[in-house]
Amino acid sequence: MDYVFDACALIAFLNDEAGAEAVARLLTQAGTGTDRLFMSNIQILEVYYDRIYVRDRAYADTFLEYLYASPIIILPEISRDAIREAGRFKTSYSMSLADSILCATVKSLEATIVTKDEELKAPEQAGEFTVLWLN
Repeated sequence: MDYVFDACALIAFLNDEAGAEAVARLLTQAGTGTDRLFMSNIQILEVYYDRIYVRDRAYADTFLEYLYASPIIILPEISRDAIREAGRFKTSYSMSLADSILCATVKSLEATIVTKDEELKAPEQAGEFTVLWLN
């Protein structure tokens, strides 16, 4: 199965918050090839600056190296079609730019979002995609 991590999913894992166990399980499954995990550079940026706030830039830089060596497939670009889809999500659901890119990524991959972000409930309820909610 394919999953796309929202930044808050990885942050929950790093901070040992609710849902950390589910994220750990998905990381393990990706490491064995059972599932595939994706993140866009936008969500990586969100986690990176969170790590700066939590500790400092050196820690964030070390974490970034770990992340790029992890089983998460990093999507470095946003395609023209994804830009259009992200624009639709942004205007249709009044969500953040980062979340609109996340939703467009999920749609293009036909994947499941892994998140805690309540902002994604409306598009999920509209049948745009499926969500693995972290509790």
